[in-house]
Amino acid sequence: MKLNTLVFSLSFLVITAVSFAQEIDESLFQGYDAALVIYNRVTGETVNIDPARSSQRFAPCSTFKIYNTLIGLELGFISGPDEPWYTWDGVTRAIEGWNQDLTLREAFRVSAVPAYQILARQIGENRMKEYIETIGYGSKDISAGIDTFWLPRPDSVPIMISADEQAALLNSLLDGRLSFSEKNIAILRDVMKAETTGKGTLYGKTGSGTGPDGKWNLGWFVGFLETEGTTYVFACNITGGENPSGRTARTIVENVLRSQGLL
Repeated sequence: MKLNTLVFSLSFLVITAVSFAQEIDESLFQGYDAALVIYNRVTGETVNIDPARSSQRFAPCSTFKIYNTLIGLELGFISGPDEPWYTWDGVTRAIEGWNQDLTLREAFRVSAVPAYQILARQIGENRMKEYIETIGYGSKDISAGIDTFWLPRPDSVPIMISADEQAALLNSLLDGRLSFSEKNIAILRDVMKAETTGKGTLYGKTGSGTGPDGKWNLGWFVGFLETEGTTYVFACNITGGENPSGRTARTIVENVLRSQGLL
């Protein structure tokens, strides 16, 4: 896939697109419609495979757990990564990992929607809106409901964010330019750790959206990679194709990073 060259400005970041060491193989995207933004925090260089697509907003799905977690930590509703946090309500849900008591680390790993819905209600609409406005999260619209606004629903409009905005916001977070303490950012980094290889450490959060038919129709993977003294921030979303999901988006990002010798 030929990479586009451009300069674009966001509220937190000005980034310039340049090529990786080698061209990205289009087959790595498995036929999905994809946005992928990868920002080198050392050089300021960015790869953007499709600038038009990367500026398009979608519901963040479970990638919003990055900021829901931070807000919960700041307000004291979460005390740490491994302390008891979510108490299962006894309702059996389709995802087995949700049907038990969970620490923050466990809830983040299994993307436990019920745990984060309770957290969002504890934070409340006013405080949530204040944080969303302060950090400049996407469309800033939480009117779809305090415990569902990050999820795509057929009867409401969720908060929306683009891959460009996801990458810029995460870069600002790692810079310490958002309104969260170093302690809580460190806790977030800890629970975001997804994989460690001989090359470096991958941090991230997946997100998946479904359509009215219950099938996956949107996948996200957002995070950063620390490798050989360099940190890369990335944001990827996929639609189209067969059942696009967060798991597939993660696989795509990992394969792209490996193809460049970074992971």
